[in-house]
Amino acid sequence: MNDKLIPDHHDSVMQRIERDLLDSYDEELEMEIDDGRLDAAGEAGAEDSLGRQAYFRELLRLQGELVKLQDWVQFHKKKVVILFEGRDAAGKGGVIKRITQRLNPRVCRVAALPAPNDREKTQWYFQRYVSHLPAGGEIVLFDRSWYNRAGVERVMGFCNDAEYEEFFRSVPEFEKMLIRSGITLVKYWFSITDDEQHLRFLGRIHDPLKQWKLSPMDFESRRRWEAYTKAKETMLERTHIPEAPWWLVQAVDKKKARLNCISHLLAQFPYEEVEHPSIVLPERARNPEYTRNPVPANMYVPDRY
Repeated sequence: MNDKLIPDHHDSVMQRIERDLLDSYDEELEMEIDDGRLDAAGEAGAEDSLGRQAYFRELLRLQGELVKLQDWVQFHKKKVVILFEGRDAAGKGGVIKRITQRLNPRVCRVAALPAPNDREKTQWYFQRYVSHLPAGGEIVLFDRSWYNRAGVERVMGFCNDAEYEEFFRSVPEFEKMLIRSGITLVKYWFSITDDEQHLRFLGRIHDPLKQWKLSPMDFESRRRWEAYTKAKETMLERTHIPEAPWWLVQAVDKKKARLNCISHLLAQFPYEEVEHPSIVLPERARNPEYTRNPVPANMYVPDRY
């Protein structure tokens, strides 16, 4: 891959990688931070348009609303499907991680299907996706979905013209059927620029903790940027239906994209806070005749820290 950046891009590759590393550290901090420790995050090192402290504070607020949405979905036995589509390195996984971060995995789960096996290739195209659809009280986030056929399969030649056209004939009816069954379907496309994807791929190449995210398919998608653009435009034109419209997320700024997407998602539901009964921790039962047996020392994990 050519590491040369466009002339009017002001950041060097290494400066960009350092910023991405800071974002990675922030991701770990997000897992531990709460309102009581928010000020410790500070504004130091923030070079993007949204300061770290402001970002964390708003993310925590939105995640609190997501918990309310989860409770509402579970209480009313709602069925929710959210699709996340976009180019490689567009930031879909980062948004999904922040949506699910503080939710119950028994209520909200992620479906990220691998390439179909030989048996699945002979099935009705939508069949393997149907098995992942939610029951009442569940939210399913598809990290890529049945729209693979309109994107990667089309561009890489994994489907023929007849299969491609049949997909476009079928998918509106398939989605309308899901909606009639009581499923709320929300579809997001994450949009980044050519230059931004280039930079993110370079960041992955130079960061050993992210190299696993790269695959031969990623490099091929980079080479075929224009073919993917054409496929995306056709997909949006032919599958943007009133019952299940597409929503485009401007994702060049990762943090803004996360907040904007979560905020928009929450606005799609008339949820309200569900009242829960007060929780009282019961007293521990104590038996005076009970004696705890000692555990052999060689069963303990060594204290190395």
